[in-house]
Amino acid sequence: MNLHVEQFGFGPDLVLLHGWGLHGGVFAALAERLAPRYRISLIDLPGHGRSPPLTENVDLAAVTEAVAAAAPPRAIWLGWSLGGMIATRMALHAPARVDKLILVASSPRFVTAPEWPHAMEPAVLAGFARALEQDYRATLERFLSLQVTTGTAESRETLRSLRAALLQYTPALPALRAGLEILRTADLRLQFATLSRPTQLLLGGRDMLVPVSVGTAMRQHAPAIQVDVLDAAGHAPFLSHPQEFLATLTGFLEHPHDG
Repeated sequence: MNLHVEQFGFGPDLVLLHGWGLHGGVFAALAERLAPRYRISLIDLPGHGRSPPLTENVDLAAVTEAVAAAAPPRAIWLGWSLGGMIATRMALHAPARVDKLILVASSPRFVTAPEWPHAMEPAVLAGFARALEQDYRATLERFLSLQVTTGTAESRETLRSLRAALLQYTPALPALRAGLEILRTADLRLQFATLSRPTQLLLGGRDMLVPVSVGTAMRQHAPAIQVDVLDAAGHAPFLSHPQEFLATLTGFLEHPHDG
């Protein structure tokens, strides 16, 4: 299958992978700022944006394989939320194709476990899965509202941007189901320690989906990871705090460091 890819810019290849229910266009403003120095590839995940859905075996491995087929042979990979889990799997299974890895508001495990409190309760995700079958548009809207902090001008603008992106293209319901199942079941914590590429984890201090404690926990698995926190940001820091996000990202892209 051929996923939709939008490529532009000049310089080293940089892949941007969006999160659940959205599409590559959510990165439009960030990509425009990066394009003078990087060749950007905005890839719509299967069943999202303008990409056709996968028809069978829609798990993390299959989605990553489809994305890999659409990506440049070698690139820097940036993944937001679910996109970060896909980028992580890419770096684990095809490290020669990943120069650097940037994980934005992402985690190796998105639901809690006995020794992993740094995530959503499984019941919350199960509630989204049930609601998806009844009114998937309203469920997407509710999910977007969890991605912003409340009561600030930045949060209102972030939510407006997310809603505008959502309305631009309607994601396929099977792809939404599959994405929730990946978020519910995938667990890359043990593999994370084997990452061999320079890695940045960029978190929002007020993120309600991926708590900032993920950073400390992930460094126990991979001590060399660079963890950066935008204290006032929520789950979409590239939208709510674009200048601070770009400065933090650029610092890693140009001067990655260990520890």
